[in-house]
Amino acid sequence: MSETDSFIEEVTEEVRRDKLFALMRKYGWIAILAVLLIVGGAAYNEWRKASEAAAAQALGDSLIAALEIEDATARAAALAKITAESEGAKAVVSLLASAEAQNSGNAERAVSALAKIEDDPELAPAYREMAVLKQVLLSGTDMPIAERRSKLTSLAVAGAPFRLLAEEQLAMLDIEEGKKDAAISRLQDIINDVEVSAGLRSRASQLIVVLGGKAEAS
Repeated sequence: MSETDSFIEEVTEEVRRDKLFALMRKYGWIAILAVLLIVGGAAYNEWRKASEAAAAQALGDSLIAALEIEDATARAAALAKITAESEGAKAVVSLLASAEAQNSGNAERAVSALAKIEDDPELAPAYREMAVLKQVLLSGTDMPIAERRSKLTSLAVAGAPFRLLAEEQLAMLDIEEGKKDAAISRLQDIINDVEVSAGLRSRASQLIVVLGGKAEAS
């Protein structure tokens, strides 16, 4: 390589270095900001996980303390005072509060706790549907039969988690209204459903026999 070529290459390299330094001076803050964001994001993520774990532990401790109270009325009152942050935790607390209120003989408070779950649009459908089913079971004849049928019918749709349990209760409503044949037909459909549990199949079969029918598995 000639001295001229070597000189040109050195000059070119210097120009490149100068351009690089100029770019770093001009845009280097972007790289620094990116590093800070990455580090800060990781730190925030760890803080969030720690906060969620602490909140979950605190909620668990509160639930255990409330459930260990011997008196049912006091136990229900203690559960009613517990506050939860996540929607799922709120639903669980409300379901427990409803169960304890029922155990203490306060059906009105139990139904009220379930209604709060049903009316919360931010909760997952499974929680809300469970609350609806428990409301119907707990209210019994205190709830008009048309309202019970409406609520249960909304649960007895394809893909719903409590579909077959709702169908079982709809059969009970058929019996209550004197529609024996409709009840037997509905119970037979439950028996033949591929998703039916052994316990529900057994209950449906026994009820068909009580109604004077014959349970037939397809």
